[in-house]
Amino acid sequence: QVQLVESGGDHVQPGGSLRLSCLMSGFTSDRLAIGWFRQAPGKRREGVAFLNSIGQPFYMEDARGRFAISRDQAKNTVDLQMNSLRTDDTAVYYCTAGPYYSTIPGDWPYWGKGTQVTVSS
Repeated sequence: QVQLVESGGDHVQPGGSLRLSCLMSGFTSDRLAIGWFRQAPGKRREGVAFLNSIGQPFYMEDARGRFAISRDQAKNTVDLQMNSLRTDDTAVYYCTAGPYYSTIPGDWPYWGKGTQVTVSS
């Protein structure tokens, strides 16, 4: 059974950092694309950062320079390091996996349940 479980969400002050982690299990292929999306209250789910099936990173404009996505295949985890956090980064962050990289949420077949990130003073 395929499963994605996010962790690391927390309440942090503006300018702070958080590291989210996604534990992956049940996948039979190593050549997976991995993504982090987020959804703020009243807003559409939007992409944040991605790894394509050969491990190349891609970032949405808002995350570029502040966030970093990485994968540890030995631990079956994908992390999202978030620095210089702003109040508009507040959202539920979701880990997703699939056969190819896409910025469209509907293209991803597997999703975690999300972890809450709140940035406020």
